[in-house]
Amino acid sequence: MDIITHTDPQKDLPLKRVKANIVQSIRAHSVEELQNAAQQLGHHFLYANLGTTQTKQDILDTIALQFTFPAHFGKNFDALYDCLTDPIYKAGQQAGFILILEHIPVTSKFDKETREQLIDIFRDAADYWHDRKIPFRCFYSFAVARSAGGTGKDGQELEGFDEPMPTDKLVDVSPLALRMSSPFNAGYWLAAR
Repeated sequence: MDIITHTDPQKDLPLKRVKANIVQSIRAHSVEELQNAAQQLGHHFLYANLGTTQTKQDILDTIALQFTFPAHFGKNFDALYDCLTDPIYKAGQQAGFILILEHIPVTSKFDKETREQLIDIFRDAADYWHDRKIPFRCFYSFAVARSAGGTGKDGQELEGFDEPMPTDKLVDVSPLALRMSSPFNAGYWLAAR
């Protein structure tokens, strides 16, 4: 008698319902789920927690550090686009990418227009990789502009925030996993497999 086992199609094909080249909010996914999907698909997983940043320069510095960009990274939006595209393409065939930009700041020093410019860089990179038929999925979230007690900087009550911020649910992504997945580590990509 043969035993038939049914597998979960979502586990067999992670991110099956997410376009191959997209930049979208992380709402429907968790960091851990996306990291597991990247591993299962053999894609690069890049994660940047921007929760402590306030300005455009802070963000570019943090992305460069957490994505392990090369030392010559110019720390402007044009250089960010270049690092997400050209050097990786020249390194050889790529399986795909899953990137996470978590807690993009919502501050006066990083206003809506600048946030859109940042996200547009990743949309342009998704288009670049789409043209080369390589999946590039970028997920992002915005920082919540409130303190743990539901009050603003000046101590005034913030409307609609009755509960403390759930900081115990923040995910820690291991530095080893990030280093191993970085497409910017040329030695890793050029080494014989």
